[in-house]
Amino acid sequence: MLKDKLKHIYEQKYKTLLIIPILLVLLAIAQISIQYATTGDFVNKGISLQGGSTISFPLDSSITAAELQTFLNERFPQADITVRTISSAGTITGIAIDSDIQLDAEITALRAAIQEKTSLKTADISVEVIGSSLGENFFKQTFIALIVAFILMGITVIIYFRMLVPSLAVILAGFSDIIVTLAIFNVTGMKLSTAGVAAFLMLIGYSVDTDILLTSRVLKQHHGTVMERIYGAIKTGLTMTTTTLVAVAVALIFVKSDTIKQIMLIIFIGVLVDIIMTWIQNVAILRMYIERKHK
Repeated sequence: MLKDKLKHIYEQKYKTLLIIPILLVLLAIAQISIQYATTGDFVNKGISLQGGSTISFPLDSSITAAELQTFLNERFPQADITVRTISSAGTITGIAIDSDIQLDAEITALRAAIQEKTSLKTADISVEVIGSSLGENFFKQTFIALIVAFILMGITVIIYFRMLVPSLAVILAGFSDIIVTLAIFNVTGMKLSTAGVAAFLMLIGYSVDTDILLTSRVLKQHHGTVMERIYGAIKTGLTMTTTTLVAVAVALIFVKSDTIKQIMLIIFIGVLVDIIMTWIQNVAILRMYIERKHK
C-alpha cells in the first residue's frame, strides 16, 4: 500500500531524505550567486529599493496597460519600465508606470510619450521620483532589520531550548526557508519592494513556529515514542500550515493590489518550502541528535 510504503521511507530513510532540503538550499545559493554575478544584486529590487520614478494617472479607455507596456518598451528600449494597474475596492481606477528613469529630461520624454498614446492632459499625470541614494538607503535599512530579526529569533530559540543542536536545527530551518524562498522569488522575475521585505520578516515567524512546535513535542514531552511525538507535531503543524495556505491563496486570487499580492506570494512560497525544511530536514536532525544522545 502506498501509504505504508511512504511511511516506511519517512521513518527508515530519513537520512537519505535529507538530500532533498540540502539540494534545495544548494540550488538556491547557486541561483542567488548567479543573480549577484550578473546583476550586481542578489535580488530583483523595485523602485522603492533602488531608486527611479513612478508615473500614475487615471484609467484611460483609449489604451490598456498591456498595450501601453509594449509601446513604452519600444519607445524606451534601454529603460526598465513596468506598467501596472491601480485598483480600489476591486475596480481598476488608474495606471502606474514604474521605471528606473530619474533624470528630469527623461521623465519629461516619458510623460510626453504617455500623452501621445492617451487623451490625458499634463495635470492628470502625477510623477514621484525616488533618488538612487534614498532607495539604496531604504534597502540597507530593511536588510539590516531582517538580519537583526533573524539574530534575535536565534537568541530566543537558544535561550528557550538551552540545547545547542536542536536550537541550531531550528535556526537552520529558518535560514534555509528564507534562502530558498528568495531564490524562487528571483526566478519569478518580480521586483522586491519594501513591502516584500516586510513579508520576509513575517516569514521568519511563520517558518520558526512549526520548528519550535516540532522540537518542543519531541524533546520536552516524554509520553509515546519519538515517531509518535513527531506524527503528533505533524498533525498540528500541517493543520496550521494548511489554514495559512488557504487564506493566502484566497488573497492571491481576489486581491488586486500588487503590493499585497507580493506579500502573499512570498508567504505562500515560504510556507510551502517550510514544509520540507521542518518535516524533513529538522525531523532528520532531531532524530540523529536523539539517537546519538542515547548512545
